[in-house]
Amino acid sequence: MSDFRQDFIRFALSKQVLRFGAFVTKAGRTSPYFFNAGLFNDGDSVLQLSRFYGQAISASGVQFDMIFGPAYKGIILAAAASMALAEQGRNVPFAYNRKEAKDHGEGGTLVGAPLQGKVLIIDDVISAGTSVRESVKLIREAGAEPAGVAIALDRMERGSGELSAVQEVARDYNLPVIAIANLNDLLGFLEGSPELADNLEAVRAYRAQYGVNA
Repeated sequence: MSDFRQDFIRFALSKQVLRFGAFVTKAGRTSPYFFNAGLFNDGDSVLQLSRFYGQAISASGVQFDMIFGPAYKGIILAAAASMALAEQGRNVPFAYNRKEAKDHGEGGTLVGAPLQGKVLIIDDVISAGTSVRESVKLIREAGAEPAGVAIALDRMERGSGELSAVQEVARDYNLPVIAIANLNDLLGFLEGSPELADNLEAVRAYRAQYGVNA
C-alpha cells in the first residue's frame, strides 16, 4: 500500500469522516464502517484532501486537459484538486455545473472554464453512478470527452448485480476510475493498526459477503 493511501485513511479517521461501528447503508446493509466526505468541512481538512486527490490523480497516469466537478460536492473538489495540481506544477482549468439554469448574467448551467478536450470528473464517491452519468452527458454535449473519474473512497461493494458501482461506471462509459483509497487499502491499514484490531474481522466479513474483486 503506497504511503498516501495509508495516510489518507489515517487522515479520514482523524476527521471522523471514516468511522467504525454499525451503519445501515442506502442498500439496507449493515456496514461496519461509514465514510462521509461531507465532514471535510473546514479549510485545513479541504486543503489536505485536495493534496490527496492531487497525489492519486498524478499517480494514476490518466491523461486529461481539465477537471469537472458535478454539483454540489464536486464543485469544491474540482477547485481544490486544481489548486493541489497547481502546487505540483501543473495548472489545469476547471468547471462545474449548477443544478438549475441561470436566466441572467452569463446564463446556462455551466460555470468556469469552457468544457473542452479530455475532462476528468471529480466527486467524493460513486454510489448509483447518477452523478457520473449526468456529468458525461454534459461533457459530451459541450463537444468534449470524459477522461476518467476521481473519487475519495471505493467501497468495492456489489450494487444490484455482481459488479460494484465503480465497476459499472468503468464498464458503461469505458472510463478509468481513480480512488484515493479503496476497501483493500482500508483492510491493509487495519491489519497494521493494533488499536483498531477489533474492527478488522467485521470489515473482512463484510467484504466476504458484499465485496467484489478489483
